[in-house]
Amino acid sequence: MRNILNEITSESVSIPTSAGTVRGHVLEPADAQTVAAAVVLHPATAVPERLYRGFAEFLAGEGFAVVTYDYRGTGTSGVPRENRGIRMRDWMSVDVPAVAQWTQDRFPNAPQLAVGHSIGGHALALGYGSSELRGFVTIASHAGVTRAIPTHAERLRVAFVLRVLGPVTARLLGYVPGRRIGLGEDMPGAAMLEWSRWSRLPRYFFDDPTMDAEARAAGVRTDVLAIGFSDDLWATPEQIDAITGHLADAEVERRTIDPASVGVEKIGHMGFFRRANRDRLWPQVSEWLRRRIEPAS
Repeated sequence: MRNILNEITSESVSIPTSAGTVRGHVLEPADAQTVAAAVVLHPATAVPERLYRGFAEFLAGEGFAVVTYDYRGTGTSGVPRENRGIRMRDWMSVDVPAVAQWTQDRFPNAPQLAVGHSIGGHALALGYGSSELRGFVTIASHAGVTRAIPTHAERLRVAFVLRVLGPVTARLLGYVPGRRIGLGEDMPGAAMLEWSRWSRLPRYFFDDPTMDAEARAAGVRTDVLAIGFSDDLWATPEQIDAITGHLADAEVERRTIDPASVGVEKIGHMGFFRRANRDRLWPQVSEWLRRRIEPAS
């Protein structure tokens, strides 16, 4: 395995939005002239930018310029308590398009692509930050309906977090101490309250009339690869289809990967981005992205 760290550069960046600043990194080939395309990695809820570092390094080693970041009020992009009013829709409608535009301005001559994990994929599927893309990949991006979780124990656990523990701490503290309650990173209270409300709706945010989600998804016109994993208790095939099924004018390819088929014991909701899966899973995405920028034969 070659040492790609000797072949790429990493730069810390601050990206302005209409409502604050997002902080992240740009990773790209050391020879900027070899950049094949620009890829933005839009993160999941309560998942820190550092989880995506290995995958970003891999893509940069494959010739892509890659942007990773934390949503406002999470990770390096602000203290949750001081950003208590930020909702999930604000990450999708403000942060995602701001980072997409910044990336396009930074790499104006490069084709634009994206990868969205969970809510990052939701944003892309709703047309935020995806209008100029040659294509995008969603990883474990699903309608987060609690009652659709197939196993009883996990359904009860998630219901307790999203309907009781999360909302209570959000209201009392103004933020959710995710690291203490097993929900990833700390997050703004308003984001949790919105997540909690959507999780009780039969069609998730498609049942929220203020989101205009169906019309937005129907307006997406690009290539989409939606990946899920057979051992993901949250992003089941049915719940992923509940998102991609609204992409009426997009060219959607669906893949459900069984861990045994790639020689691993488990993948789940987060495992795709673990460095241990570099050779087993990551090439599938890099190859699909590269095909979006190859000249038609």
